[in-house]
Amino acid sequence: MTRSELIAKLAARNPTLYHRDIERLVGTILDEIGGALERGDRVELRGFGAFSVRERKARLGRNPRTGTSVEVSEKKVPFFKMGKGMRERLNR
Repeated sequence: MTRSELIAKLAARNPTLYHRDIERLVGTILDEIGGALERGDRVELRGFGAFSVRERKARLGRNPRTGTSVEVSEKKVPFFKMGKGMRERLNR
């Protein structure tokens, strides 16, 4: 689901709200999650899941096209762990 599809679904479910207000709400929520991850915080949405940041160590990778070795620097990557409620909903 894309951001615009999410906004369209929320607008259909809540016809009393303005479309621009729903866009602003979705944008604010996603910006806050992104900001928290930038600060290194963990974001937990009960029944949905938790977002966190994990660090990957530097390593020696391989260029798939040429087969040569390439240094890959350490980096931080976002990680999502599905919550128990969401897992149960998907496995019904």
